[in-house]
Amino acid sequence: MKDRPAARALMIQGTGSDVGKSLLVAALARAYTRRGLKVRPFKPQNMSNNAAVTADGGEIGRAQALQARAAGVAPSVHMNPVLLKPQSDVGAQVVVQGRVVGNAKAREFQTMKPALLGAVLQSFDKLAAEADLLLVEGAGSASEVNLRAADIANMGFARAANVPVVLVGDIDRGGVIASLVGTKTVIDPADAAMIVGFVVNRFRGDPALFADGMTLIERHTGWQALGLVPFFQDAHRLPAEDALGLPNNLRAADGAVRIAVLAYPRIANFDDFDPLRQESGTDVVFVRPGEAIPGDAALVILPGSKATIADLAALRAAGWDIDLRAHLRRGGHVLGICGGYQMLGRHIADPEGIEGPPGSVDGLGLLDVETVLGGDKVLVEVTGHTEAESAPFKGYEMHIGRTTGAARPLLALDGGGRDGAVDVSGRIAGCYIHGLLADDRQRRHWLHRIGAASTDFDYDAGIETTLDRLAEHIEQHMDLDRLYALARVPDLTSTR
Repeated sequence: MKDRPAARALMIQGTGSDVGKSLLVAALARAYTRRGLKVRPFKPQNMSNNAAVTADGGEIGRAQALQARAAGVAPSVHMNPVLLKPQSDVGAQVVVQGRVVGNAKAREFQTMKPALLGAVLQSFDKLAAEADLLLVEGAGSASEVNLRAADIANMGFARAANVPVVLVGDIDRGGVIASLVGTKTVIDPADAAMIVGFVVNRFRGDPALFADGMTLIERHTGWQALGLVPFFQDAHRLPAEDALGLPNNLRAADGAVRIAVLAYPRIANFDDFDPLRQESGTDVVFVRPGEAIPGDAALVILPGSKATIADLAALRAAGWDIDLRAHLRRGGHVLGICGGYQMLGRHIADPEGIEGPPGSVDGLGLLDVETVLGGDKVLVEVTGHTEAESAPFKGYEMHIGRTTGAARPLLALDGGGRDGAVDVSGRIAGCYIHGLLADDRQRRHWLHRIGAASTDFDYDAGIETTLDRLAEHIEQHMDLDRLYALARVPDLTSTR
């Protein structure tokens, strides 16, 4: 192991959020892995309520789990050592190397950052010891100079670890020339010197029409152009991490069975429903505050939440509690996942103020269970089957709290134990298991329950195929040999 050449590293930063950084890292991870390199993804600091359970018993952002999959390795807490999970407009749960260390408001977190840099570099070192290439993803915008002093997510990390940066701009949202040139204008010259080139992402149309634009950016920044990457049409087939990625509600094929997902403000793990969206016989709509639950929905899903009591209040404020009862009177089905399961019960208590101010509220009263938030966070992969029909499943738990009182558990867990609850009619159910509908067997079971046509669609195989296509897409529009040459061995000695 000591004779193995030191790992190279390259950082992908963006001019803003949702410019395609996560997808580009996944693309490069799969492409370089197919070339025989040992690749590891890394994101120093992430903010997302879409998280994944890791093989080492922690949690990281969903994007890093997808990138690990693209690299053909199990996800590790070290791939995303600092994860922020927003619970309000100004505060978030802080997860360090996979474990919750507390809650912090935005201003308080700024003072925590310098102390967290040690954990970030420790995780980076650990991955470097087992890799040929580390692909680092930045967070938000590289031009947030107001937050630069304590930064550990973008240039602060790049400078600390001496990792070269590729800056990505999104032409699809407009203003890409100004965003790239403007970044060079506002950032510190020493930070700008870390940038070895730029990529213009999500291009549509004739590339020749933007040749002058690429030249203009090069002239004004002094950075070399590393790629004009066309829009990847199959991006929607991969799990999204950011709530900005929640899909628009598009018209489905005639005859499709409608499934409504309640998109309350702190929705979490909304990628649970990606497999349903890809079924040809379903029309999955995300219902936002201010919109009514569609009267023709066959199934209404209450998804996970990072702040269950607050989101339950938002649900009631939107009038969805009234809509749900009307939906049930029409013979519809309801499914709650994690926080949504807790909302369906009689009562929710948060005596320690884990997700907000201490307190308790009445739930929707649709399931005969009660929840108390507290204790250690449960982070575990599980398998089992439905109690009534013996339909098998695999998934994972990610929650704080215990729910009791279920006279009719929904699921039997392998190795013993029960999870969830179902009412006497069989039309109202809830459980803690995320990823339930990604299991083809369980998804077909639920589609059968609501009278929707199911297919032989293999969700996991579809992700693998899409990652391969994504790698081929990036190889066509970026010079991977040139990019690898720009990566360099990081020097962390100056930070010790």
